Order: sequence, then C-alpha cells, then structure tokens
Amino acid sequence: MNRRVRRKVARKSKGNVVLSSFPEVQDEVLDLEPQGVVDWKCLPDDTVIQLLSCLSYRDRASLSSTCRTWRSLGSSPCLWTSLDLRSHRFDAGMASLLAPRCVHLQKLRFRGAESADAIIHLRARNLRELSGDYCRKITDATLSVIVARHELLESLQLGPDFCERISSDAIKAIAHCCPRLNKLRLSGIRDVNADAINALVKHCPQLTDIGFIDCLNVDEVALGNVLSVRFLSVAGTSSMKWGVVSHLWHKLPNLIGLDVSRTDIGPSAVFRMLSLSQNLRVLIALNCPILEEDTSFSASKYKNKLLISLRTDIFKGLASSFFDNTKRGNNVFLDWRTSKNNDKDLNEIIPWLEWMLSHTLLRSAESPQQGLDNFWVEQGGALLLSLMQSSQEDVQERAATGLATFVVIDDENASIDCGRAEAVMRDGGIRLLLGLAKSWREGLQSEAAKAIANLSVNANVAKAVAEEGGIEILAGLARSMNKLVAEEAAGGLWNLSVGEEHKGAIAEAGGIQALVDLIFKWSSSGDGVLERAAGALANLAADDKCSTEVALAGGVHALVMLARSCKFEGVQEQAARALANLAAHGDSNSNNAAVGQEAGALEALVQLTRSPHEGVRQEAAGALWNLSFDDRNREAIAAAGGVQALVALAQACSNASPGLQERAAGALWGLSVSETNSVAIGQEGGVAPLIALARSEAEDVHETAAGALWNLAFNPSNALRIVEEGGVSALVDLCSSSVSKMARFMAALALAYMFDGRMDEYALVGTASESNSKSVSLDGARRMALKHIEAFVLMFSDPQAFAAAAASSAPAALAQVTEGARIQEAGHLRCSGAEIGRFITMLRNPSSILKACAAFALLQFTIPGGRHAMHHASLMQSLGAPRVLRGAAAAATAPLEAKIFARIVLRNLEYHQIEHTV
Repeated sequence: MNRRVRRKVARKSKGNVVLSSFPEVQDEVLDLEPQGVVDWKCLPDDTVIQLLSCLSYRDRASLSSTCRTWRSLGSSPCLWTSLDLRSHRFDAGMASLLAPRCVHLQKLRFRGAESADAIIHLRARNLRELSGDYCRKITDATLSVIVARHELLESLQLGPDFCERISSDAIKAIAHCCPRLNKLRLSGIRDVNADAINALVKHCPQLTDIGFIDCLNVDEVALGNVLSVRFLSVAGTSSMKWGVVSHLWHKLPNLIGLDVSRTDIGPSAVFRMLSLSQNLRVLIALNCPILEEDTSFSASKYKNKLLISLRTDIFKGLASSFFDNTKRGNNVFLDWRTSKNNDKDLNEIIPWLEWMLSHTLLRSAESPQQGLDNFWVEQGGALLLSLMQSSQEDVQERAATGLATFVVIDDENASIDCGRAEAVMRDGGIRLLLGLAKSWREGLQSEAAKAIANLSVNANVAKAVAEEGGIEILAGLARSMNKLVAEEAAGGLWNLSVGEEHKGAIAEAGGIQALVDLIFKWSSSGDGVLERAAGALANLAADDKCSTEVALAGGVHALVMLARSCKFEGVQEQAARALANLAAHGDSNSNNAAVGQEAGALEALVQLTRSPHEGVRQEAAGALWNLSFDDRNREAIAAAGGVQALVALAQACSNASPGLQERAAGALWGLSVSETNSVAIGQEGGVAPLIALARSEAEDVHETAAGALWNLAFNPSNALRIVEEGGVSALVDLCSSSVSKMARFMAALALAYMFDGRMDEYALVGTASESNSKSVSLDGARRMALKHIEAFVLMFSDPQAFAAAAASSAPAALAQVTEGARIQEAGHLRCSGAEIGRFITMLRNPSSILKACAAFALLQFTIPGGRHAMHHASLMQSLGAPRVLRGAAAAATAPLEAKIFARIVLRNLEYHQIEHTV
C-alpha cells in the first residue's frame, strides 16, 4: 500500500470557540451563545470587522457578499493593511481589481515572477514591507520597477529559494529608490559587489538588518563599511574570506547579531569575532563543518556572548545569556514573548534569532548531512517546535516545513526516521501542528498539514494525530478552496488511511466525500492534489465498508475520469490502484460491476497497461485482474483489447518487479476463466510468458502463473501448446518444490487436465510423421507428469489416518483425513460446471493416479466453510456426481486415496444438501 512522503479561528477540543488573537471577540461570542439564536445583522460594526479579520481572504470576500452593510465593512481600510497573495493567482488583472482597496496597504507577501510583475498595478504607494518567494525568474528590471514605485519600503525579503536572475544592479536600484529601508534579506544572488553594498551605505542610513544568504560571492570588505548594521547574515554564502571578515567586521560599531551558518568558517575567525567585537551578543554558526571539527574550541569563556553551533546546548545558552538562569528548558522563546521585557536589544535579537534559526534549520533539513542525527533528535526537533510558536508567521511556516522535511529519509519510498518522528510527538509537536492547521492563514495551514502528513507515516504518530482530532481537522482542510492546503490535507489523509483503525474515522469525518470532491474540483490542474486524493481513496477502498462509501460519494466516476484523462503517471497509478481496490469486494458489494459499467473504465485500464511507467502498468493490471471476477466485465475486458494488451504485458515483464509479474499473470488467470478468452490467450502467444513466470522464484508470481496455466490447460489446444513450449517441466517443478500449497495444487490440476486423454486426440490431428513425433514426446511428458501428480497427492495422504478411515466409517476418521488434506486457500477457488464435470469424468479415467487427483480436487472444492463450496456441491448434484463418487469409493481396483477422498466428498455433498434444505 503506497503512501507519500514531501489557522485564526480554532476549535477547542470540547465546545467553545477560541479566537486566540482576539480575546475581546471571544468574550462577545461567548456572551451571545446562551441566547440561542444570534441576529448577525445587529452585531456592532467593530465586532464584524474583527470577525472578518479572522477569515481568509476568500472567506472574507464570501461573507462580504451577503449584504450591503457587510460589503461596506469588508472594504474597511484596516482589513487591507496586509495581504498574503502566495496561494492565489495574482496577475495584472487581479491587481487592478484589488487596487481600490490597497490605498492603505502596508505589508504584502507574493509568490513567483508573474505576481511580482503585477505588484505595481496595486498602486500601493504606502507599502512598507514586501516579501516574496519562488523568485528564481524575477529579473533586475522587475525588481527595479517595484522599488521605484514603492519608495516608502522599509523591509524587502526575497527567498528562501535562489534569486538567480537578480544582480548587484538591482541592489543599487533598491538603494537609490528606498532611502527608508531598514531590512534587506536576499537569497541566492550570484554576486553582491562593492558598488552595490556601498550604494546601500550611502543611500540607506537606517539599514540595520542585512541578509545576503546562500550567495555565491559577497564583497566582505564593503560589508565592513555598513556602520549602521545591527544584524548581519551571510549564511550559506560561499567564497568568504574569513581572515578579512575577522579583521574588519569586529569593528562594526552596532553589530549585535551575526549569522555565518552553513559556511566554511573556522575557529580562528569565530575567536576573533567573539573576542574583539565589543557589541556582538550572538554568533550563529550552525552546520559549519570546519568549526565543528575542532573539538577543543569553546565559546563559554566569552562573557555575555552566545555562540550557537551544533555542539552547544542552544536552549541553555539562550536562557543563561538573555534570561534569568532559572528559566531553562525549551521554552525560552515563549518566555520572552510572554514576559514584559524592556530590553530594546533583546526585543530585536529574539525575532532576528527566530528568523535566522528557522531558515538555517530548514536549509539543513533540505540538504541532510551525516553526523546530524544526534542534533536533530536532541535539539533540532525541539528548536523547530519552539519556533512554531513564534509570532512571526514566516518563522512558523518555515519551522513547520522543517519538521515536515527533517523526518524524511526517502520521500520516493515514504521512509521516515522513526526516532525523529517520535521525538516530535513526545515534545508535544502533534498538538502544536494541529493548532497551526486550524489557523485562518492558509500558508500555515498548508505547511502544518504537510508536517502532519509526513509524520503520520509513523504508525505511533498517526495514532496520536487521530487521538488529538487530527482526522477531523485534515478532512476540513481537504475542503479548502486553496489548492496547496487541500493537497497537503489530502496527503495527510493518504498516510493516515494506511492504518486500518483510521479508515472508519476518516469516513465519519466526511473525508471520503471531501477527497472525491477534490478530484472534481482540481481535475484539470494540479497533479499533486489529484495523486494524493486518489491515493487516499485507494487506501480507503481497501476497506469493505469504506469501499461502498467511496462509490456512493461518486468515487467511481471520479477515479475513472482520472484514469481516462489525466496524463500524470502518479495520478494514473493511484487512480488504477483505487479502482483495483474498489473492485476487490465483489462478494460483498456491487462496486466491481459498477466500475466495469462506468463508461470508458475498462478501455482506460487496458490502455494504462501500455504505459511506459511500471507502477501504472502494475496497478492497471491489478484492477483488470479484480474486475475479471465479474462475468460481464471479463468479456468486456476482452472486447476492449484486454487479452492482447495483457499478453503483451506478460511477454515484456520478464525483468519487471514481482508485483507487476503477479498482476499480469493474475489478470490473464482471471480472463482465462472464459473458454473463449482462454483460446484467445493461447492464440495471442500467452502460453510462453506464463510458463516463464511459473519458473519465477517469487511465490506470488509462480502461484498466479500456475492458476492461469491451469485454466488454459482445460482447452486441448492450449494444453498442447504448454507441452510444446516446455511447460510440463515448469509445472512439474512447481508441483514438487513450491513452498506454496496452492501453486503445487494448481500445477497438479493443470497436469491432470493435460494428460486425461483429451489432448491426445487433439495432438493426433496432422501428418503421420508429426503424429509419431508428438506421440513419443507426449508419452514421456505424461509419465513425468503422472509421477509428480501421484507424489503430490501422497503428500496429503497420511498412512495411519487413511488406514483408520479404511477400517472404519466413523465420521471422526474421515474428519482427520480431511484436516490433513485441506488446502485452506483452495476454498477461494470457483469452478465452472464444465470444470467440475471434467473432474467427475476423471474419476472414471483408467489412470488410478488421475482418479486420486480428481477426488482430491473435488474434496478441496466442497469442504464446508469454503467460499464457493455450496456452489460446487450444487453443480455436482446436477451433474450426477454422487453416483460416480459411490462407484469410485467402492471400486476394487481404485487406489485407497481415491476411495477415501470419494467418501469424504460424498459426506460433504450430504452436508451441503442439508444446509441448503435448512
């Protein structure tokens, strides 16, 4: 079963509504609750505005459309001082529509180059803070135009992905256009030269926070001229001359925070900065290999200065440096937020620390290195959990993304580090993440849901998520109009649905309907959300009850639509797997027939067996296998070209995975139940690849191949093909040496079909010379086959039990033989009237070995408790089997095994006749 690995209104666990950011609104709402019915039209305007501020932009717009009064209140300037457009399609047209409301806009977050191009159309001349991500395609020209139109900018942040097309020219434009700038953080600039930095020095006198992060080259000499800087980060920046840095930067008079994480800084440069810089209070040097290699280096001797590295106790260092020494533990950031601290430096240091730590931890999680395991378990996970409680939304998001990332070992195979995942759970991470997921901010919703999804790969964490109400939260997020939120929520439900104990809870929470609706909502775009939704439905469809609910929710139509029209391999694979699981409950519901009757379903699955992607071929073949258990589907699959497609698949999968081989053989096995299909499979060349699969060492593969060959051997022409293709030796090997009793059983039955005399008549057609050569060949094959059939039957014939059964007709003696001979899985086989008739005829065969084999087979098919035992008993009664069985049981020349097995079958028929009467 697959699974994958890559807000402010919150519900209390019991009852009341919590508006954590607006306690005054909470009080008003709670006061209104006892009244029963609230007249929303009579709410004070300021209360409505507060409520609107707690909603996402989309929900705010929907609520504003209910009446003129609320429409007017929804346009209040105080609701439009901040905009986060990352999860929305934002282009010039949308910007023009928003422009009338953005006169007072001060803070804007955007995503991507198209959004960047549209910013100027907002005409937000009062913009103070601008933050963007996915900035790889943003150019100097675009950035220059943005800053030229927003000269009041005080903060500009682009990242954390690389700004590959932005150069020093754009930085100079920023300097010239934004004299009030006090914060500039840019990621992935190729070259930050001296001219650009000196322009900042000259034109931005209030610039106190600089971050040139993950840059290829930064002029460290010029940075030594930025006398106004208080916080400086060059984390991840290569080619730094640390000797120059240590001789110049310690002279920066206002520098109190420096981040050199993920660089090649060494202990000597750190020593000089800590010892010579008078005002420096924090130096972050996380994940700096050269520094960490020097085990003798210690920063504890530098009074009132904190070094944060992998080898230091970060929480202890923070507590001792900035707080009362009694405040130790993992809540130092929370302690600061709740304290009434008047230390101006500290109130600047802590938010900067949170931002930089969240950035570096995320980068380290994205690029895992050896030697960090202890850090992540002992400190890294706890740091991320602490940062998730930050008042800075972008810090919270990065911390949640870091949690989602650092637990993953192999995303492709959904493998996570159980120690890290359970450490997050022990430290209260699940409750924190679920709290973020209930935020109204969609960015937090999606990142929290992603972390919950990845952590839920671990069964213990999944249980904790369910116990904390996570299933209801994820089901709610899956209904989001925001595709990113819905996608991550669907991923969480996908991973949770792996656990059988969670399937019912997902259905009760409305998760099935939400997942089906997702497919219809995003059917034309978004392979990620479609794959996750289909994957979750595939897991849920494996449960009998949930399978019915998936169908009732419109899941069959949705999944067939994906199989027919979606071009993404991951979506195709999960859609086919879901259809396979829906069709697997043929005995308990009508989904198998429903899938087959859905327009285009069978044709789409047949076409998917030709996919270039193995996973898609495997799941499509598995779906066709399950669907072939329905009589109408079996013929419809063949009519849709299924025989040719599956034979071609079997021919091409000699080097494929055992899963694909098993499903290819299984689908042919299912189709070959029909005599017409069986002949067609033989004529299309299906015998040879099935013989090859029968030689597989994988038990599931050779077992299904044996089943297909058993069905094919019923037809004399196919039986002869099996002989000519060397299939006798393959079946003999299975019959004698497979660890699967079922494989041995079906191989023996195939051999019995082949040599009960019908193939001989077919083989004699032709020239005399051909007849002679075939006759000689068949004689040798027959002797070998009968020898191994006999050995197989004797394996289930205990001499003492048979002797006791022969000497007594007591039921207990026969019951002992039955238990020794029973092949449990054989009770799932369903035979046609023609097949049952063939075994009845075989009871009269001159060969005593075939008589014993036929009686043994009929015993397996009629043992009480078998899924189709009653069906087989009814067929045998109508074919006059009792008379033949009594003759076999009394025949003087029949082998003892045939006699005893015949007696047991007669008892089984009597039992089923009584059951039927009752």
